[in-house]
Amino acid sequence: MNHTHADNERRELLEQIRAIEFMTIDLNLYLDTHPNDRRALNEYNYYTRQLQALRKEYEMRYGPLTNFGYSLSQYPWAWINEPWPWEEDHYMEGC
Repeated sequence: MNHTHADNERRELLEQIRAIEFMTIDLNLYLDTHPNDRRALNEYNYYTRQLQALRKEYEMRYGPLTNFGYSLSQYPWAWINEPWPWEEDHYMEGC
């Protein structure tokens, strides 16, 4: 199976989200032990804003990334639509 341009865009956007999530988690852990580090806090807020924008873009284009009150759903209930973000096999078919 060949990847379409849309599949590639979806995968790239998801990779960006994962990378920035890692950065925010790392900064969050650092700030737990260095709460007065203004530079780290500014970076955390910068990346959190980026992450929020990327998540919003992803969810507008492809549906919810998470469930349980973190994302609104369009009608009909969109959480059951496949592929889910963690289903990497969908993107790896035919590689």
